[in-house]
Order: sequence, then structure tokens, then C-alpha cells
Amino acid sequence: MSAVKSRREEYAQNTREALVRSGAALFADRAFAEVSAEELVAAAGLSRGALYHHFGGKQGLFAAVFEDLENTAAERIAAAMSEPAGLREKTIAGMSAFLDICTDHAYRQIVLLQGPLVLGWERWRELDRRSLAGLMVTQTKLLKEQGLTRFSPELVAAMFYGGLTDMSFVLAAAPDPAPIRAEAARMLEDLLDSLRPA
Repeated sequence: MSAVKSRREEYAQNTREALVRSGAALFADRAFAEVSAEELVAAAGLSRGALYHHFGGKQGLFAAVFEDLENTAAERIAAAMSEPAGLREKTIAGMSAFLDICTDHAYRQIVLLQGPLVLGWERWRELDRRSLAGLMVTQTKLLKEQGLTRFSPELVAAMFYGGLTDMSFVLAAAPDPAPIRAEAARMLEDLLDSLRPA
């Protein structure tokens, strides 16, 4: 019985992953409204019933693709922060990784340009904070503990989260994000250093 259940669970997982892959590819290249449910399931080699069973429809699939991209972004940021030696350098590496992620085509199109429109601002913010805000809070607590900021971790986290969020939208809207990304990195580094105790 458990082997049958295991096969069913594996099939369900494979079905979900196939739909998320097809959604990621199609939503990255075209606007949400231009992609039909039929195209999504055809690209995954599945039936329309599979889409509705696992995600409740096209919008549910979009949300799953969005969350997958956000979770991958959080993993990339955490990996970038594991490399440097000092806490200041780790924090800068994390912010730099986030700026790089914002220039990735799929993240830019799905999370930044389409996400707020398809999901609504409140839902977008909830999903974004779920995957990224925790990293920010943890890091700012460490900054406070090691004397690298004179302000409360909650306020520092809110400032950087808000600033990075708005920067991400500026990067997403830019025809050439490279110079803006470079300037944003310099500005964030200066801002981090300005928070040190006098």
C-alpha cells in the first residue's frame, strides 16, 4: 500500500513540477493574460484537469511559479552570503546577489513586472516577505550584535527591505539595468557603513 501511495505521490510531484516548468517558461516570455491554460498544459504534456487539480487554474500556477522563483532567489542570496569572511562583507554580498537576481529575465518578468498585477499588491508583498524578509531580519540582528549598526534590527531590516524592493522595480523597468545595478550596489554599501555607531 505504501509503495502505491509513494508512486502516486511521486507522480503528483512530477506533475506539479512539469506544470511549474511550463508556467515559468511561458510567463517569462509573455504576459499572463496572453498565456492560455491550454498552452500551459500542452507545454507540460498534461491535461487541463491536472492544472485545475494541482493549482486551481492559471492564477494558482502563476503563484506557484512566483514562489518557486522567490525561494530560489533566497537560496542564491544565502549561498552568496556564506562565502565572504566578515559580517559586513556577507551583508554586501547578499545585497549584491539580490541586485543580480533582479536583472535575471524570468525573475524580472514574473516577480517584478507581472507579479504585482497578477497577484495584487498585498499578496505580492506577502509572498515576497515570506521568502526574503526573514534573511533581512536575521542579518540585521547580527549587525546589531556585532556593533555594526546603532539602530534597532527591525528598523534597519525594514529600511533595507523597502529600499531593495523599490530598487528592484527600478531595475525591472530600466531598458539597461547594468549601470543602475552598479550604482545601487555602491549606494547600499555606503548606506550600510553610515549605520555604524559614531
